[in-house]
Formats: sequence, structure tokens, C-alpha cells
Amino acid sequence: MKHELKIYNSLSRQKELFEPLHEGYVGLYVCGPTVYSDVHLGNCRTFVSFDVIYRYLTYLGYKVRYVRNITDVGHLEGDTDSDAEDKISKKARLEQLEPMELVQRHTRSFHHILVMLNTLSPSIEPTATGHIVEQIQMVQEILDNGYAYVKNGSVYFNTPKFIKDHGVYGKLSGKRVDDLLSETRDDLKNQDEKNDPSDFAIWIKADERHLMRWPSPWSVGFPGWHLECSAMSTKYLGKQFDIHGGGMDLRSSLTTRTRSPRTTVPAAACRCATGCTATCCC
Repeated sequence: MKHELKIYNSLSRQKELFEPLHEGYVGLYVCGPTVYSDVHLGNCRTFVSFDVIYRYLTYLGYKVRYVRNITDVGHLEGDTDSDAEDKISKKARLEQLEPMELVQRHTRSFHHILVMLNTLSPSIEPTATGHIVEQIQMVQEILDNGYAYVKNGSVYFNTPKFIKDHGVYGKLSGKRVDDLLSETRDDLKNQDEKNDPSDFAIWIKADERHLMRWPSPWSVGFPGWHLECSAMSTKYLGKQFDIHGGGMDLRSSLTTRTRSPRTTVPAAACRCATGCTATCCC
């Protein structure tokens, strides 16, 4: 390319010369909204920011595959990973709608707002419910590789084993592993089903509250919120791709299992299933 481009890498915490994995091509994945309500201006900041990045990469002459997902299942109340109701299911039940009616309404609203903000559409906009098969397959791969276990129909990621084998968990959030484990023990002390409080659900057995459920080898249930981006990003961008983006909260809040474990968790899940990575986290 004619112009040298430097990008701030949230993983290394420094500006780095951007060199795509494949010359002339860029794979860009951005975490999209959970469509149980209308997005607000703070939500849209992420999408406007990455629209600028998408446009600039295109201007520089790169062929960009921009993937931005829609979360339409698995995001539980309180941003936890178990013992709570799915946000979309709960809202649909309260409004006496089918879950997909609610999803369709707020997806249309999301698109309308982004048009008003003059953003470009992504190359691909996959949904979590459209990729259940891929998520079940990834859970099985993680189990086969020894980084998960089954308890009462739910499947949990084995965080201590990952830390022992790889030693990189929490690097993106900037927190020490000991601090993360301490936080999860304090905040999740009632979740006795897990082998360790820092473990997190990648498949959840559905109870009577959950309207959306699918058969799996372990139970009738639904995928954990943390898994979908791993499955969709690798399907459309490969085991390694150039940029994984999202809101600041996805980096700073991550790895305590009580808030928004959305970037370190996909990174760990990807690595244990397929060995995949993103070269730059923004």
C-alpha cells in the first residue's frame, strides 16, 4: 500500500505498524448489539468508530471483509453466564411476543439508526441463532481438547487449566490473573456447579424460563454469550484474522465473569478450539 498505517493494539498497548496477514486484504470483526432494545448513542460510538476504520482501510486500497454480528440469544440478565434469564426471552415474554419478533423489530431499528449516522453496512452481518451448529461444534472441540467439562447438562470452560497451559488469560483486560480469580470468587460464590468460580458457561442447559433452546449432545439449551463471536469470526475470517474490535467496556470489564467477558473469553475459547487469534485488538 502507498501509505504506512499504524494502529494502537489494545493487546500490546502500543502503536504498531499494521501488516495484514494477507497482502492487500483485511479481515475485520466487530462485536455487534444485543437486540432486545433500541441502541443509544453510546452504543453507536463503537459502530461509527469502526465505520471510519473500515472506510479508511478501503481508501488505502485494502479489500476489507467487515463482519459485525447480531446477538439474538444467550445474553443473560446482569451480563452473567448462568442462573439468569435471557434478555431477549424476558423482554419477549413481558411484551407477549415471539422472541424473533422482538429481534426483528430492534434489528430494523438498529439499521435505521446507523443509516441516520451515515455508516456503511458490513460485508457480513451474522446472527447468533443462525450459527448454533457452529457453536455446538466449537464447544465439542474445546471439550475434545480438554479445556471444558460437562456439569448437569451445561458445559463450562476450564479457566485454571487454560491459565496453567497458556498463561495469557487476562492480558487484554490488563488485570493480573490472581486479581481476576479473586474477583470471580467474591462475586460468584453461589455458583456451586462450576469447578472453579472463574470458569464460565459455553453451553447452558435451558430451564422453563428460556423460550429459545436447541438440542445438543449435552442438553436442550443454548450457547453461552461468550462463544458466538468465536464461532462467527472464525467461520467468515478464518482461524487467524487481522482486527477484532468492540467497545471499550469489552476490554476493560473483561475477565471478571460478572460483567462483560466479551473479548478475553472469545480469545481463550478460540485458542482452545482451533488455535485462532486476531493480530490486533482495537
